Amino acid sequence: MACCTRWHAAVYFTMAVILAFIAISMTLRSEANDETSQTKPISHIVSLNASRTLRRAGFNIMATLLQVSPELFFSSANATLFAVKDSAISNATLPPRLLKNLLQYHTSPLQLSMEDLLSKPQGACLPTLYQQKSIAITKVDEKERSVEINNVLVSHPNLFLEGPISIHGVLGPFSALDPRDVYQGWDIIQSPACDSNSNMISDVPPDLKNMVEWSRIIRLLNSNGFVSFAIGLHSVLDGILGDHKGLKSLTIFVPPSLELEAYPTPLLEKIVRFHVLPQKFTNRELESLAPRTLLRTLLHGQPLEVTGAVDFMKGLVISGVNIVAPDMFSSSKFIVHGISRALELDDLPNTAR
Repeated sequence: MACCTRWHAAVYFTMAVILAFIAISMTLRSEANDETSQTKPISHIVSLNASRTLRRAGFNIMATLLQVSPELFFSSANATLFAVKDSAISNATLPPRLLKNLLQYHTSPLQLSMEDLLSKPQGACLPTLYQQKSIAITKVDEKERSVEINNVLVSHPNLFLEGPISIHGVLGPFSALDPRDVYQGWDIIQSPACDSNSNMISDVPPDLKNMVEWSRIIRLLNSNGFVSFAIGLHSVLDGILGDHKGLKSLTIFVPPSLELEAYPTPLLEKIVRFHVLPQKFTNRELESLAPRTLLRTLLHGQPLEVTGAVDFMKGLVISGVNIVAPDMFSSSKFIVHGISRALELDDLPNTAR
C-alpha cells in the first residue's frame, strides 16, 4: 500500500512539474512580448491558501500546480477554478500542452460561489480562460443544492472562497481526454452549445434555444462513442441554424465514424447535412414508407431514398446503408438512428448546398 501511495505521489508531482514548466515558460514569453502588461497577479498568500485547501481535500495535482505556478489559472483579476480529481487527470495520456489547455478550460475569469451557480438558469454559459470557449450549466437543482457543468457534477462546492478566488471540486473533466479524438486541424476541447444569458458567451442564438435540442444531441453522441460525428455537427452548427431557423424536429442518421481530417469545412457541412432530416421519423414510421420514397435532408436538393428491407441485410436500408441501431436516442423533438457507414453523396466535390 505504501508503495502504491509513493507511486501515485510521484506521478502527480511529475505531471504537475511538467505542466508548471510549460506555464512558466509561456508566462515568461508573454512578459517578454508585452512589458506594458498591467494585469495584477493574484496574491501569493491567497494562492498558497488555495493550494493547501485543495491538498487537504485530496486534489493533489491541482494543489501542486497552484503552488508551483498559479499563473496557469490566475491570469485575470477574478477566477473560479473547477478542480478535477486526481484520478481523472493521472489516467490521462494527453501531451502536456493539451492537458494544460484542458485545465485552463476548467477556469473561468469570473468569481462564482455555489450560490452564484445555483442562481444561473439551466443552459447558461460561463466563459473560460481557454480561447474564449465556454462551459455550460447543464443541470441546476436548488432543492438538492446541486449543479452540473457540461454534465459533470460539482462534488465539492465552495471548497475555497477567499478574495477574488472561488474553487469547486468536480467529479471529472469537462471535455474528453482521449488523444485519439484529436484530429489534425481539430481542437480536442469542444465547448457545448448553450443558451444566451446576460453578458456570457453563447454558442446558440437566443431565439433558437427552445427549438431543437442541439446541445443535448451533441452530448449524447459524444458520450456514446460517436465522437467524430459530434465534433463535425458542432463545427457546422452555426450554418445549419442560420439556414434552418424554423426547425422544430429532426432525424439524424449517425455513422460509426466520420473522417473529419479528410474534408474542408464546406464539404464537411454538406456531408453532415446529408445525414439530417428536418422531420422526426421513428424506425417504425420509416418501415411503413413505400420503397423508393424520397426523404428531404438539410442538404438542399439531395434527398435520401428508402430502399426498404433487404433479405441479406437485417433491418431497414436508407440510400443503400443499413440502419443497425434504430431509435438509438430520442425525445419529443429528435431521434437518432445508428447506421453501418456514412451516407455517400453522388458527386461530393461539386454538390451544391
